[in-house]
Amino acid sequence: MFDRAAGFRGPRGPRGQERPGRSGRTGETAAAAVAVRPFPARLLPARPLPARLLLARLLFLPLLAGLGLVLGAPATAAGVASVCSGRPAKTVPFATGELRVYKSRAHACAVTVAKKPGKRRAMSVTLQPRGGRVVSDSGSYTRMAGPVTVNALNRCVRATGSIAGKSASTGWILC
Repeated sequence: MFDRAAGFRGPRGPRGQERPGRSGRTGETAAAAVAVRPFPARLLPARPLPARLLLARLLFLPLLAGLGLVLGAPATAAGVASVCSGRPAKTVPFATGELRVYKSRAHACAVTVAKKPGKRRAMSVTLQPRGGRVVSDSGSYTRMAGPVTVNALNRCVRATGSIAGKSASTGWILC
């Protein structure tokens, strides 16, 4: 920049002399004074934290947050959160539990949930798209069998679930 009275004016002031920046200190350019602002002293701790205390805080806070998620998770009516994606399409209750079928745009999913979870019993769930193979999950479980998922874009499906010899079936649905 050029000033007729003083000659060339740069960041150091007229004729290359240093001029005080915004902070009032010499040896600092005006641009640097604007870019570097000190952190407000009222927000800084009086003394820096010891490394052990800082490490303890960094380890304890995520642990506490995770514990809050586990203990504070809301339970559904049967005590089992939905493990299938999509909206509930059909629920068929029977003597020892219920068969739940979910539908998303391209998939169908099914689970069999025990009415009284606890001891291990024989449980199974099957899901079949029309014109496709049966997908099943069976074994000795305490709470639920499944989930089983099939591609069901523009297809009917049928599901069957059983717990300890009692069973339920949907017939062809989602047509």
